[in-house]
Amino acid sequence: MSSLAVLHASELITLSGPKRPRAGTELSSLGIIRNGGMLVRDGKIEKVGPSDEIEKNLGDAEIVDARGRVVMPGFVDAHTHLVFAGNRLDDFERRARGETYEQIAKAGGGIWSTVEKTRAASEPDLLAQARTHAEWFVRCGTTTAEAKSGYGLTIEDELKILRVLRQLNEEVALEIVPTFLGAHAVPRKLSPDEYLDLVITEMLPQVAAGKLAEFSDVFCERGYFNIEQSRKILSEAKKLGLNLRGHVDQLTNSGGAKLMAEMGATTADHLEQTDEQGIAALMRANVQPVLLPGSVYALGSTRYPRAREMIEAGLAVVLATDFNPGSSPTPSMPMALSLACTQMKMSPAEAITASTVNAAYSINRGERIGSLEPGKLANFVIFDCEDYRELPYWFGMPQTHSVYVRGDCVLNNSDGR
Repeated sequence: MSSLAVLHASELITLSGPKRPRAGTELSSLGIIRNGGMLVRDGKIEKVGPSDEIEKNLGDAEIVDARGRVVMPGFVDAHTHLVFAGNRLDDFERRARGETYEQIAKAGGGIWSTVEKTRAASEPDLLAQARTHAEWFVRCGTTTAEAKSGYGLTIEDELKILRVLRQLNEEVALEIVPTFLGAHAVPRKLSPDEYLDLVITEMLPQVAAGKLAEFSDVFCERGYFNIEQSRKILSEAKKLGLNLRGHVDQLTNSGGAKLMAEMGATTADHLEQTDEQGIAALMRANVQPVLLPGSVYALGSTRYPRAREMIEAGLAVVLATDFNPGSSPTPSMPMALSLACTQMKMSPAEAITASTVNAAYSINRGERIGSLEPGKLANFVIFDCEDYRELPYWFGMPQTHSVYVRGDCVLNNSDGR
């Protein structure tokens, strides 16, 4: 068996604790070991503790000297749109001139412009661009990402995106958790009811039969899919054995959070407009909120999710990037942490918990990743800083020194790999 010993971390952020998502004051408990060390064998963590304890049983382990740097679990990005063609530079410029998300969409931009480019792209071309995106995530310290379809909106193109995700998962270091988001928007040539029928009777059964996704998602929003349409889609997905997620209450408070609670969803995502009733409903149903401050920032909005109220209510909050070409073109979890701290008043410790162990549970991976504990996969990052609070503090600059997935170094900025 191959073995690895990581020694002399200024702070080894273990996030050790209960085997479930963390809530309330637990979000601030990082399980820090100063001058920490970790022994890894055959891709899994065997032992964590002070470096002098780890050094007693090194055997033939390869030594990684962290040299006073922070070592922590790889980020788990629980909401991304990883596969698409092209970009939305025109939308970006129009927003800079003052146009809204809705105005840009009506003028032919928005989701639909990416749909047209993605439909026109071949599977190999989509895979090539997705490989680049995956590399960006790893450079930012992310080792696992949930990734959605949703830029195809036909049976053929939605399946094409999910096949690309499956292939990508076999080729890159980033572990990918696939989600079906056929209900992202209504195609121009179909009525909402016609497309709803297509998603329910044809898309979902083929996705489930091919085991192409673990989750099903829906954009429940004015002008996209209303509450009743969303309920029908989620109900059918649930019957087919898919777990549920939802884009809800992003642009308007339409009751999406309450719907996700009613459906027993794993997560409710966005929640910029969710009120105290929606927060209470999520709490009663034990649904994890996935907060996406990058999309609020990129859209030029000022209405961030009510993170502090959610934490005080006892919700196991998750942070993610919402990486996509239109409303959040960033793969950087450190940037999401910075926004969480400055705009949503989360503490740095809360933000790290929300983007690691809590995020891992939100994609049904909490028993394998998200913390540095014996028995878990050795997915970890060494950052060029001495104090974990520097990650959100120094924003807009890379601090990733090296990234390890299952004990293998997949990025090392010190030697150019």
